[in-house]
Amino acid sequence: MLMTRLRRMSGTDVVMFIVGTVITIAIVYGSLVTLASGKYSLDQWENLVVYGLTQGSIYALIALGYTLVYGILRMINFAHSEVFMAGPFTAFFVARALNASGFLAAQPLLGMAIVALVAMGTSMGIALLVERIAYRPLRNAPRLVPLITAIGASLVLQNVFRGLYGSGLERYPDLAVLSGEFSVLGVRFLKTQAVVIVAAVLLMAALYAFVQLTKTGKAMRAVSEDKDAAALMGIDVDRIIATTFAVGGALAGAAGVLYALIFGQVQFYMGFVPGIKAFTAAVLGGIGNVPGAMVGGLFLGVFESVGPSLFLDGLGIPAPAQLKDVISFTLLVLILIFRPSGILGERLSTKKA
Repeated sequence: MLMTRLRRMSGTDVVMFIVGTVITIAIVYGSLVTLASGKYSLDQWENLVVYGLTQGSIYALIALGYTLVYGILRMINFAHSEVFMAGPFTAFFVARALNASGFLAAQPLLGMAIVALVAMGTSMGIALLVERIAYRPLRNAPRLVPLITAIGASLVLQNVFRGLYGSGLERYPDLAVLSGEFSVLGVRFLKTQAVVIVAAVLLMAALYAFVQLTKTGKAMRAVSEDKDAAALMGIDVDRIIATTFAVGGALAGAAGVLYALIFGQVQFYMGFVPGIKAFTAAVLGGIGNVPGAMVGGLFLGVFESVGPSLFLDGLGIPAPAQLKDVISFTLLVLILIFRPSGILGERLSTKKA
């Protein structure tokens, strides 16, 4: 069986396999050297994992938007990173007004709920607008056309919000109720980290229940399987596609508010890096697979947080924390070499691919 597989491999496959094997050996060697040195304490590893889960929760929520749209339309919505940006950037002005009036300090939970609803509503509206104007007229166009349109829509949205809100950084108000930390089974969490992780888990569970248990969710799965057959069965395909964009946009808006809680600031370009990371997470988990996007986001967040200290430090690379993006995309390369379908993905048929 092994010899048969080797005979089927092209020269490119062999080169990529060698590259992947070398990277894997380097990761294992660096990890063993770092662990043997005892340079980092258990508390430091715990902090890295907690930070990774926090970061990964945000990636997972954004990745769900990518994977939902791909599952329905078989296209990558590269404008989704700007959908993520639009919500929290718009909601910042609501947060600033509530803070200036004293309402945010007096009613922090209600105030943040209002901010989150504004962010989710804004991102949902932008997602629906992009779908209606940029994608729906190109529904039957060659696959490259919507892809180019998505990149163009992303650039347009970036510059529109730059013109509307300015190019400077805007800082979200600090909440006294979210300052400080607490311990769970000896593991320390910042309150903001706990809020992000719990909120993300609840939103992901709600989405999974929506897709699996509701009539609209079943219709989404039917359209994903075969749009023509779904239309023949009486499903309004355009409405289901719009619903998919709306759900992905709402999750992106929620992720944007959680991002603002952790990093404290927003700007017109804030969606680019998290968007690329979330797309990476979607591919890691299996693009088009909802649980895969969740797992991929959390896995990428932890890998990116722990990786520089665990892998690169042992290889003697200076300032490894500055190379966390390299770690993220190295993981993507390894997944594409050894399991192109992703962690939970399935190999697609020729028709779907």
